[in-house]
Amino acid sequence: MIREMIREMIRENRELVIIGGGPAGLAAAARARENGLETLLLERDADLGGILNQCVHDGFGLLRFRKRLSGPQYAQLFIDEVIKSGAGILTGAMVTDMTRDRRIYVTHKERGTIEITAKAIILAMGCRERPRPQVRIFGSRPAGVLTAGAAQRYINICGYLPGKRAVILGSGDIGLIMARRMTLEGMEVEGVYEIMPSPGGLRRNIAQCLDDYNIPLRLSTTVTKVHGKSRVEAVTVAKVDEFKKIIPGTERYVACDLLALSVGLIPENELSRMAGIELHPVTGGPVLDNYMQTSVPGIFAAGNVSAVFDLADYVSRTGEMAADGATHYIKEEKSFKNINVTAGENVAFTLPQKIIAGGPAAEIYLRVKKPANGASLTVSQDGEELSRRKLSVAVPPEMIRAEIKPLKTGGDVTVSVV
Repeated sequence: MIREMIREMIRENRELVIIGGGPAGLAAAARARENGLETLLLERDADLGGILNQCVHDGFGLLRFRKRLSGPQYAQLFIDEVIKSGAGILTGAMVTDMTRDRRIYVTHKERGTIEITAKAIILAMGCRERPRPQVRIFGSRPAGVLTAGAAQRYINICGYLPGKRAVILGSGDIGLIMARRMTLEGMEVEGVYEIMPSPGGLRRNIAQCLDDYNIPLRLSTTVTKVHGKSRVEAVTVAKVDEFKKIIPGTERYVACDLLALSVGLIPENELSRMAGIELHPVTGGPVLDNYMQTSVPGIFAAGNVSAVFDLADYVSRTGEMAADGATHYIKEEKSFKNINVTAGENVAFTLPQKIIAGGPAAEIYLRVKKPANGASLTVSQDGEELSRRKLSVAVPPEMIRAEIKPLKTGGDVTVSVV
């Protein structure tokens, strides 16, 4: 551990430290300062904004600002708020370790190694893309196999085209958006291949990024092999059955010089593990209450580090929820009785997973397991229905938001889509 290797370092005490300067961290910093907390925002990159800086497409801010913004525009609105609030900001700051007693170890080019002890911490490190080994593609390891996010950075930040003819594996939103982006830049996108029988991205992205540009989406189909030595020359694709097994005789050789992987996102939780925070088996992020507090008192989580969201507006909102939770913790510093929130029929997970008895109304985010048309979102406790709301459509890629009124006591709460 870095704290054991380094004897001399700068030591500081802070009221609130936020790790990550993306949409969740920025919103948390602005709200925390509004609440009167002395706040330090740490960002490992040279600039604030996180992944939004390379998302030059529009569609951000529709819920929060009621207008279509690009990623950098959306981020800048929050950056302006944070700067105006007077929050402390340290960019180029890599957090290398964190303990349960809220000590953070940071390396910085100019300041060296810093040990920060905080009254409260908000984790806002975001998420990362699943790498190629996790999708078990056979073949060699030539240049030209990239995650969709890496291809996005090459094009939008570096101004470099990573290929001329692309195959995209996975129909997550980043892959769909990059299919359009690469087409606009003059690249040929042979197709988007999805192993599941239904798309993994938002419906609007399928319409705007694939349908509008005549890019084919091939469901129940996957890439089985990569061909090429120094550079990708082609891939083999094949159809799969309902058990995701290759159907013999359906293999097809597709020439390309770029394979872009859009096969899912996972929360960035190395720091959470270091602090011994309990992680949820489905979301991959911390188990949280409706103050966004983890299993370790005083450590909170927000945004894609807690669960992968589909909208930046939701990510920002959870940052504000975490800031309110941290404020309450610092000022009250007492424990609460939690009521468990259970994922019921056709619900993959809920966020948060606990509700504080006697606390504020809870904002609940959830995803369904399978598509449902004309369904109802129901919330019940001890067999008694608390609320019911009609849903015009519910699909796994799209997060659903619900609100649960304040609960004083009782048994587990169950959220279902029936």
